[in-house]
Amino acid sequence: MEDDDCPELVPIEPQPDSDEKQIPVTIITGYLGAGKTTLLNYILTEQHNKRIAVILNEFGEGSALEKSLAVSQAGELYEEWLELRNGCLCCSVKDNGLKAIENLMEKKGKFDYILLETTGLADPGAVASMFWVDAELGSDIYLDGIVTVIDAKYGLQQLAEEKADGLVNEAARQIAVADLTIINKTDLVSVEELSHVRDTVRSINGLVKIVETQRSRVDLAEVLDLHSFDSKNGVNLAEKLQLDQPARPHLDKSILTVTFNVTGDVSEDALNVFIQDLLWEKLMCNKEGRPMTVIRLKGIVALAGKANQVMLQGVHELYELNETPQMWDGNPRLNRLVFIGRNLDKDILMEKFISSVMTNAQT
Repeated sequence: MEDDDCPELVPIEPQPDSDEKQIPVTIITGYLGAGKTTLLNYILTEQHNKRIAVILNEFGEGSALEKSLAVSQAGELYEEWLELRNGCLCCSVKDNGLKAIENLMEKKGKFDYILLETTGLADPGAVASMFWVDAELGSDIYLDGIVTVIDAKYGLQQLAEEKADGLVNEAARQIAVADLTIINKTDLVSVEELSHVRDTVRSINGLVKIVETQRSRVDLAEVLDLHSFDSKNGVNLAEKLQLDQPARPHLDKSILTVTFNVTGDVSEDALNVFIQDLLWEKLMCNKEGRPMTVIRLKGIVALAGKANQVMLQGVHELYELNETPQMWDGNPRLNRLVFIGRNLDKDILMEKFISSVMTNAQT
């Protein structure tokens, strides 16, 4: 199907009530023109035997999505749900998507996945936070992951843009918070240029998975069911937190990934104070005296008195500790923390963690 073709629409038929299975939500973000709308066009028009609801905040001019949304009895885009032949639902919203998702849950049973597109300059971390703080949604959906689409040809140029007043570059922030990056338009660059883009992404976010594609055509298995905020995909948490180091540093050296391992038990109360001082109070500074800003925080910790591993997740100022099914079972009680952000100093973070949080540290 060509990009300008309008997907065929069919009436929405009532569906039987589903069970209490939670619906995963994936946030799709990316700088203006990177190809995220093309990615969603592809998902909406390809046959994939999945029931996916797509919520859109932004449209490419003349796209198939925009045309499909325009076909409605009232001719209105806002909160107008349309079903496509391949099982997808699509919706246009003009707010942050929360109201649209609340309305969408009334159709629970019609779909098994939600994709939420952000605007090109949006902070995906702020969007992700609503799934943690909204108790009404918490029982029905869960955040599966954040996917960032990158323009292979212009991505480095976008990352090099300097922002006033020390603000974080939007493109760099979108990479920093991502669980998966899709480097798109790879056919428009040389092998060397693509390698440079890949290394730059890695230097910002050492944990992120990278997929390379043309015209945003990607296997949906790469995008869905990431389980980036839980431990349900069977992957060992320690392996999940292994860094992939870049070959060379990226353009903005103030945004980077640091990690450390410490064996021993952690005081839960002291850990909360450590995280809150870092994320909320901004009390920790690097050697140059600049406050450390954490965009994404991940880790596994061994809380004193608990036999199971505890997963730590943080985005901006929000964080949570969740006990996982994985037990230590006599293995070393390894605390592995990964910080992605600005002005980070590994030595200072590690020293503060050991001195204030650990009860019996071994480095």
